[in-house]
Amino acid sequence: MFFSGIKCWICFSVSKYVLFICMYTFPLLFLLRHARSRNYVSESEVCKLESVPLDFGDYHPLKPITVTESKTKKMNRKGSTSSTSSSSSSSVMDPLSSVLDGTDPLSLFAAAADPVTTTATMDSTRKKRDKDDSSAVGSDFEPWSSKRGEILSRYTTTEKNSNLTRLEELDDLEEGSQKELLNLTQQDYMNRIEELNQSLKDAWSSDQKVKALKIVIQCSKLLSDTTVIQFYPSKFVLITDILDTFGKYLMYNFSPESVNDTAKETCLNWFFKIASIRELIPRFYVEAAILKCNKFLSKTGISECLPRLTSMIRGIGDPLVAVYARAYLCRVGMEVAPQLKESLNKNFFDFLLTFKQIHGDTVQNQLVVQCVEIPLYLTLYSPAIDWILQCIAYHAPEVLLTEMMERCRKLGNNALLLNSVMSAFRAEFIAARSMDFIGMIKECDESGFPKHLLFRSLGLNLALADPPENDRLQILNEAWKVITKLKNPQDYINCAEVWVEYTCRHFTNREINTVLADVIKHMTPDRAFEDAYPQVNNLFCQICKNLMCIFLDEEKFLPFLDMFQKESVRVEVCKCIMESFIKHQQESTKDPVILNALLHICKTMHDSVNALTLEDEKRMLAALINGFIKMVSFGRDFEQQLSFYVEARSMFCNLEPVLVQLIHSVNQLAMETRKVMKGNHSRKTAAFVRACVAFCFITIPSLSSIFTRLNLYLHSGQVALANQCLSQADAFFKAAVSLVPEVPKMISVDGKMRPSDAFLLEFLCNFFSTLLVVPDHPEQGVLFLVRGLLNVIQDYTWEDNSDDKVRIYTNVLHLLSAMTQEAYIYHVDKVDSNDTLYGGDSKFLTEINKLCETVIAQILDHLKTLGKEEVCSYSRLCSDYNTLLRCMLKLPT
Repeated sequence: MFFSGIKCWICFSVSKYVLFICMYTFPLLFLLRHARSRNYVSESEVCKLESVPLDFGDYHPLKPITVTESKTKKMNRKGSTSSTSSSSSSSVMDPLSSVLDGTDPLSLFAAAADPVTTTATMDSTRKKRDKDDSSAVGSDFEPWSSKRGEILSRYTTTEKNSNLTRLEELDDLEEGSQKELLNLTQQDYMNRIEELNQSLKDAWSSDQKVKALKIVIQCSKLLSDTTVIQFYPSKFVLITDILDTFGKYLMYNFSPESVNDTAKETCLNWFFKIASIRELIPRFYVEAAILKCNKFLSKTGISECLPRLTSMIRGIGDPLVAVYARAYLCRVGMEVAPQLKESLNKNFFDFLLTFKQIHGDTVQNQLVVQCVEIPLYLTLYSPAIDWILQCIAYHAPEVLLTEMMERCRKLGNNALLLNSVMSAFRAEFIAARSMDFIGMIKECDESGFPKHLLFRSLGLNLALADPPENDRLQILNEAWKVITKLKNPQDYINCAEVWVEYTCRHFTNREINTVLADVIKHMTPDRAFEDAYPQVNNLFCQICKNLMCIFLDEEKFLPFLDMFQKESVRVEVCKCIMESFIKHQQESTKDPVILNALLHICKTMHDSVNALTLEDEKRMLAALINGFIKMVSFGRDFEQQLSFYVEARSMFCNLEPVLVQLIHSVNQLAMETRKVMKGNHSRKTAAFVRACVAFCFITIPSLSSIFTRLNLYLHSGQVALANQCLSQADAFFKAAVSLVPEVPKMISVDGKMRPSDAFLLEFLCNFFSTLLVVPDHPEQGVLFLVRGLLNVIQDYTWEDNSDDKVRIYTNVLHLLSAMTQEAYIYHVDKVDSNDTLYGGDSKFLTEINKLCETVIAQILDHLKTLGKEEVCSYSRLCSDYNTLLRCMLKLPT
């Protein structure tokens, strides 16, 4: 009958699918049968393209583009302008008009090439060029892009900048219109420069190459303006960004694979037009920006152009403007020909020859007008000189450093040059000559470049390389003599944060304590630390990373920590301390000073947790606090250990993982007590173990995760049972049984909602294994815990068609079968289980049989229900049913 029923069901399914196919395929066949006829000849006539007449009038896409000046209209980018006037009159007004008049060289070159071929060639050339550029210098060469952000953030001003052309005036420059002087704040100035950069990109993409060149020329002129001198380094960064964009766009129009006479002529035409620029500074910068194009003229084009551009810079009168022009030439030179060191050296030596101009009347008068002191003015040179020397020192031998030090001495130990030398050359070279540099620093003029910046540069090198061992203490003393005399807190902390790492690496806690005391002395008055939180934080983190946490017992530690008043900064410092402690502390500790300090730190981290704190942040803080708790040990003083856990529970009650760790630690403490007493508790140890059990019992309900509570109830009950605390063990197990009905259907696991049945099944299986050895309470009846658990399982709402309930009942049968044995397969030491209490009593076995009958009835009812709803479920449960039969065969009759 069973198999005949399956046949009927299969026949019905097949007939259903046949009917489905007929319903949906017959209409389709009908439509195919009655498809309309098509006239392909007439359709092809409709699809034919119409021929386009070749008469374009005044416009043709390949016609050379001409530029005609107009006083009344702006230039129109088409074949010709809509309105013309005499070009000669406009040329008189602005000489650039005659220079830019006529054919746009790049448009002519682009029009002569096939656009598809040109695009493909440019893409392949770009990839090859990028690969070549990346291989010009190694990864150990610090690129300009890494210095750009630091310069923009360091060299700022609150004054207003001027002489910036409006975008809409660029098209009228050929008419000789006057540029409007705009008073712009620093941010407005930077925004306007960005607008010009975007205008350059738009002009180039719309094939307006002449307009793009005008933008570059006008922006280059701004580099001659030093009216807001302290902003000049940042202005140089912004303007050269535009020059770099222009140079890249121009290079993309040339391909080494397609270099021919036309390309060379077009490239040469660009250089001729740039050479016609009247003013020196824009002519130099624009030609330097397209320096790489010289390789299309001849193989030696770049090597011949670099010396000429270097000589051009000698015509720039302002030494600050000139040194940044040399820095830009060295930058583009390193990109296209890093092997031409002669040009790099020549730029630097020319700067040394003209360095005396800094003390001339022209510069000094300018500084007086702008109210700028000479030390501040000299720092404006640092980015340019640092870059020039970095290019020169790249892969340079150590003998070059000796030569540079001699040149510094010849210039009277110039501090500005000395600082750049220490910044450019390898740290190993500087560290080996540390005492020589200190001697040169001491001889520098106090009124010039600030000495503390020189010591800071030296300290940065010593953080990367070690000086000779015999000189280390003398180096620290000489440096700290200068640092501790600094009156400005910001200058002081900038130097101190660098030298503290050197101190940590080579000296003991005594010297570290001295440094901390000096920092507190300088940064505490007038709450100066509030303006230097990043530096103070970095200084303290350096101490934590380089030292063992034994420094926590120093008298200056907590006063130093009190300087971090801002909560976010204070928490970060505390996290750094705890990470260092966990990393460096090899053995457990019970030192009261260290414990009090670290408890204070952990309390600070814990109190920072609020409703807005992210879960990842909570986990990180809990992991650090747990790491500290695990490292605390009072040895055999178990009562002191428990007192520490009680205090920690009161301090860290808002972090659930910490409470879980404390429960596990207290359970472990109870088991260690049992191990010491070898299972034979005295009155004192028995009371202590009960205190541990009570700690766990009152802590577990405060946890939010229900499965965490269930597992901890089970684990703590097992610990209580192992320590002969039978009533306490019953309390844990009863709490677990009463908690099972509260298990939700879905729980969050790793941020995802999942069914809880599998987790509940796993817990109950572990629970059944424990219940085998739990003795019955004399006042509760036979198997009271098992009966209570079965009632809970019966009332629990399981998923429809789920096998979990049957699987649980199967495990209950396993438990009941094991309970009928004369001797249980495992026991708890010094705990009499039911096999000892009942001794195989018939009444006890009868109660087990009744429970078995009830469980088996429940299983059979479930199987019948599944059989009615789905035949396939029967085969899926065969294995469980066979297990059930085997269990029944083991039961007594």
